[in-house]
Amino acid sequence: MEECRDVTAGEAAKLLAESDHILILTHMKPDGDTLGSGFAMFYALQMLGKTVRIENSDGFPARYSFLFEGFDPESQPQFPPEFILAVDIADTQLLGEKTESYKDRIDLCIDHHPSNSRYARRLLLDPRACATVQRVYDVIGALGVAPDKRIATCIYTGLSTDTGCFRYSNTTAGAHLLAAKMIEAGADHYRIDKLMFETKSVARMELERMVMDTLEYYYGNKFAVIVISQDAVERTGVPEEDLEGISSVPRQIEGVEASATLRQKGPEKYRVSMRSGEKINSSKVCGRLGGGGHARAAGCMLEGDLESVKKQLVEAIREDIEPLCKGRGSACRS
Repeated sequence: MEECRDVTAGEAAKLLAESDHILILTHMKPDGDTLGSGFAMFYALQMLGKTVRIENSDGFPARYSFLFEGFDPESQPQFPPEFILAVDIADTQLLGEKTESYKDRIDLCIDHHPSNSRYARRLLLDPRACATVQRVYDVIGALGVAPDKRIATCIYTGLSTDTGCFRYSNTTAGAHLLAAKMIEAGADHYRIDKLMFETKSVARMELERMVMDTLEYYYGNKFAVIVISQDAVERTGVPEEDLEGISSVPRQIEGVEASATLRQKGPEKYRVSMRSGEKINSSKVCGRLGGGGHARAAGCMLEGDLESVKKQLVEAIREDIEPLCKGRGSACRS
């Protein structure tokens, strides 16, 4: 396979401008950044007269329907792709079952994850960016496309969701400046932020209640763990897209430096979502368990019964969190 080569936004735009019949891939369990990036590129390329299609293994959640109003996935043009673009996808394992067949054919990846596995032929990667949409905006500009309301809505959504409505430590001055530009271009920031951060279904609220009953503390209340069991999901009937953001709930507890959400995926299989403050590197901790991600948000998959999975996590974070417990004696032992 051809060795991955880094490209600039201008070079990425040139590759797209010279191509047609373009397929855009977004990651499974889609969030605001991958969908915002994907649909922003989708609209920009359509404006240039390109034949383009966008796909996601898990479909396009109704929660994000404001990004693609009037869009019918089934009515998209069907064609053998001449060029494949992946957005906000750090590794081909995140493609999902329906699109994994493209994993060895991806021509360009635009991403911001430091853990990107460099699977694409060309890579536009900026690990300093708080969201992939920042670099997507640069590429769209290099294509000579002025963002309309649809594109502005997509870019703003990616920025807002990946920064926790501009509250997370990854938020930069550049993110605020770009958000302001997108508001000027027509993004309805009030509507977007209300939908993303202040609107929850009854099922989601019931699930949160059940999940908080599983809350456990370690290391003197500096590490918090919650569990989302298959039974809880089935009993509440909460859809997959409604689970987004629940991983950040225990991080809101005073004194908690890091938290982990264990989502049961099988009898003895759990997906771990870790969140942390500035003193703990989530990516480093999850890396010890075969995962990765960002410094403040990372994940991994663990196998075993619930108690053994908890023990793996508690041990993996020990060397990072114990130094924060100095002077607290036995109160900070796991």
